[in-house]
Amino acid sequence: MTAVQAEVRFADFHIHVGRAQGRPVKMAAAPSLTLAAIVDHARREKGLDMVTVIDAVCPPVLAELEAMAARGELEVLPGGGLRHAGGLVVIPGAELEVAGPAGGAAHFGAWFGSLEAVRDFADWLATVQTNPALSSQRVRADAFRLQQEVADRGGLFIVHHAFTPHKGMYGSCVRRMHEMLDPQRVDAVELGLSADTAMADCLSELADLTFLSNSDAHSLPKIAREYNALQLVSADLACVRDALSLPRRIAQSECGEAAGLNRVVANFGLHPALGKYHRACCPACGNIWPAQAPVCSCGAQRPVGGVLDRLWEIRDRVAPEHPPHRPPYVHQVPLEFVPGLGPRLRARLVAAFGSEMAVLHRADVSELAEVVGAELARRIDQARRGDVDFTSGAGGVYGKVALRQK
Repeated sequence: MTAVQAEVRFADFHIHVGRAQGRPVKMAAAPSLTLAAIVDHARREKGLDMVTVIDAVCPPVLAELEAMAARGELEVLPGGGLRHAGGLVVIPGAELEVAGPAGGAAHFGAWFGSLEAVRDFADWLATVQTNPALSSQRVRADAFRLQQEVADRGGLFIVHHAFTPHKGMYGSCVRRMHEMLDPQRVDAVELGLSADTAMADCLSELADLTFLSNSDAHSLPKIAREYNALQLVSADLACVRDALSLPRRIAQSECGEAAGLNRVVANFGLHPALGKYHRACCPACGNIWPAQAPVCSCGAQRPVGGVLDRLWEIRDRVAPEHPPHRPPYVHQVPLEFVPGLGPRLRARLVAAFGSEMAVLHRADVSELAEVVGAELARRIDQARRGDVDFTSGAGGVYGKVALRQK
């Protein structure tokens, strides 16, 4: 009997659609972010194996997906998901906004295995949303009801950008998950661009949950600025579900730590300091808000929230405690952040090595130098090894990379 083999697949499970059928879907997303462009760019330019189109539930996007399936461009996988042109696997999903129990609002993700399940979920959403044709719309139901509706259709429920001050569950609504959700029906927690594993593992209640690092892309270049490496027997929703549930099964002693072929093996993401809401910021003077201070040095009394500052408020551990199942979080600087590496040279690198994943993970320095010269090759290598310093992002402005001098 041949042993079952698992392969490492790269996945970005949070990509928005800018337009579908000529209509806007995600208002803040680029019009060029169409379904056709997403599946091409994610596979050819970025080298991804799986993506979640998080606006699939919006009627114009769903209609385009159904048309692609009817033309034979999308193959329905027995384990759930849609394979595009024999390559990239697309998981159709939704991003929904829910009001917090005491104010604020949070975004959550729902992933489904089939277009039939998405269509049925969309029919329910039409009864609780004012404009279901647009992405990330408010649902007139609490998050417990939303979890039930997702589960009834065999979906996965994900907490989106959990710590951000705008639409993050911890960042905007509650201090503890049970105040807003049933923790047993949460399949994974997305960290967001301004947080990493070391920060999130200062909350003990997250120990038995899988962390994801996704791009939340609002334009084509932002796809895979954060992504995940998963060891999967098959690139389909069933194996992803199994991978996400492994920590909880370990905690319940259903399997040993080494058991389970399907698992998340690494999170790749920005250093949190690069995220545009990493630190709280003073809206009056523009400076970083003094750590845990009631007022700014300029006298202002209310900051624009920051992820790190919020975690200082709600954590129950001074230092992170990583459970044994937690995979490494690799701080990776996307090529667009490398000083001196503009769009033309990035395109040359992708053409030479096949994808951005190949540039970041497989090309050695000498090979890079043949394409962009020794100095830029050195900078790329520094960036992908994390040999850099950062200026923290805050108040909606991304942080910056500074290469260390040799």
